[in-house]
Amino acid sequence: MSEFRLVRLGEQIRDEVSTMIMRGQIKDPRVSTFLSINRVEVTRDLAFAKVYVSSFMSDKQTKLGVKGLESAAGFIQSTLSRKLRLRQFPKLQFIADSSIKEGFNMVHKIDAIVAHDQEVAASQPQASEDTESESTEA
Repeated sequence: MSEFRLVRLGEQIRDEVSTMIMRGQIKDPRVSTFLSINRVEVTRDLAFAKVYVSSFMSDKQTKLGVKGLESAAGFIQSTLSRKLRLRQFPKLQFIADSSIKEGFNMVHKIDAIVAHDQEVAASQPQASEDTESESTEA
């Protein structure tokens, strides 16, 4: 299967699984509607699809949600195989992904550094003006 078709299939799987989570079609109590599917990587032979799951909830709750999705994988696969009509539907593997949370934390750190740099830059002209006025008075 071409690379473009694999990417497109991954996007379709991501959309369908996200829709199932949001509609509450997955009855496992561990699966929260706050879970989001980041991306899906499908192998070339269509044997497996890695589904990356993330959330802004705690890591423990996200991992519980991933376990709930793993236990409902058969139901999800059968539902999707009826919708997508593939000769061979890939086996879904759910993986906890913390990249969104890490990116969010990185943005906060960068914002803090920028704010600190602006404070330092704002205080430097005052210090240089003080030294200039002292040198002119002498």
